[in-house]
This record gives sequence, C-alpha cells and structure tokens, in this order.
Amino acid sequence: MRKTVLITGCSSGIGRATALRFARQGWNVVATMRRPEPLPTPVEESGGDILVTRLDVQDRASIAEAVSVGLGRFGRIDALVNNAGFGHFGLFEAAPRETMLEQFDVNVFGVMDVTRALLPQFRANRAGVIVNVGSGAGLFTLPMLSLYCASKFALEGFSEALSYELASQGIAVKLVEPHGGVSATRFGERSAEEHRADAELADYDGFVARTRDAFGRMVSATTMDSDDVARVVFEAVTDGTDQLRYLVGDDARGFIKARRTLPEAEYVAFMRSWFRP
Repeated sequence: MRKTVLITGCSSGIGRATALRFARQGWNVVATMRRPEPLPTPVEESGGDILVTRLDVQDRASIAEAVSVGLGRFGRIDALVNNAGFGHFGLFEAAPRETMLEQFDVNVFGVMDVTRALLPQFRANRAGVIVNVGSGAGLFTLPMLSLYCASKFALEGFSEALSYELASQGIAVKLVEPHGGVSATRFGERSAEEHRADAELADYDGFVARTRDAFGRMVSATTMDSDDVARVVFEAVTDGTDQLRYLVGDDARGFIKARRTLPEAEYVAFMRSWFRP
C-alpha cells in the first residue's frame, strides 16, 4: 500500500514543491490550501496521486474536513508536513494587535490544531512522522521581523517538546529549517502586504534605512529554491531516523554558526554590528 502525506500551504513555493516531490516518489498526497487550485498530478510516472482540498489553518472545521476527506480517499495518513505560514515585516511598535494575533494563529496555533487533528490516527497506528517547516528565524533573530521570529521560536520549542512526548507513541517530530532565503515563494509578497508604515514613528527612520540596507547585503546569500527545501522535507519524512533538526540553506552570513559557537556577548555584538551606523 502506498503511503500518504498531508501537506499544508500547497498553493505555491515550498508546499507546492513538496507535494509534487512526494507524488513523484510514489506517495499519495493530500495537498491542502486556503483557496484550492489544481496541481499537476504525476500519476503516470510514479503511481502517486494528489488530492487537492481546502484547509485554512485558522479554520478548525476546515482542518477536520480535510483530514476526513484525505482518509476517505486514501484510507490512512502516514505523515504530516506543516508548511503553511507567513511573516509580518515591520516595526513592532507599528504592528496592530490583530497582526500579532494572526502571526501566532497561523504559524503556531494552526500547526498545533492540524497536528492535534492527526494524532489520534497516528497513535492508533503506533507510527507517523510530523515535519514542521521552521526557519532560521527560529534560531536567530532579525529586527523588523520580531513577530515572525517570535512565532518561529515558539514553533521550535513546541516541536522539540512534542518530539519527546510522541516518541513514546512511535511518532517522530522533525523540524526543517530553511535559512538564507528561499526563491520562488509568495512568502515575501504576503510579508510586504502585512507591513504597516507609521508616519508617527519617524524616530526610527535612520534605523529602518540601515536595516533595509543590511537586508540588501544579506540577499546575496540566497542560493536555494523551493525544491531544495522539498528535498530535505522528503528526506526528513523517509530517512527512518530520530533526527530532530534539518538545516537547509546558505549560512554565508554566519548567523547560525555565530549562534551555536560564540559566547552570548560576542554573539549579540556580532548580530548588532549589522544594524549599527
């Protein structure tokens, strides 16, 4: 019997690439998205099948329905990839409270709700793999991304703690952490849409200009595309190990190395040096 994976956020970018990769490897795929649209189905070359269905991580009824539809079509679900997410970009002081709530509702509570919906089946099977797509922003932080970083740090803590619990049930929890930027996604588009400039915060103007300049210098480290991340997600689901974290990307900026190797004071000084006058 072919295995089945449920993936969130499949309309573009990492989610779309991951759905196609699993199908090409002979998996059945429940490809979910807020506004369903057709995906190519590579049945002819692999035997895998793709079922596209609606799932909005902020709508628990849609989560339950997507799981039910997936089980009805394929009989069981063997793996879950929590990919759906977005990032607010902008000054914390300018962010409305509604944006703070939405950032966590999508990136953290949505992951929790989708995971909870599948846990009864995984426990009954005494097997299952959950891959949460994290970010380098869950390992180090950057200014003007405070809400996004906070949500990804929360996802890190949740995933690690949950991995200890679910190992007792034969269920693996893993984190795939892109860093350095991923091309061909709509992540940046939604981040830009979420940005809210506040004319009353002119005190930050110099800092914002320096930060945008620093981000421009960081972009040169971008070397991966969505399929690079999809390849690592597939590896995490299928490698049969209990490895928790999988890094994918270019650390040419040295942020992860600094976080993991430098004493605290040196690390903070290194990060601040990017944004000083």
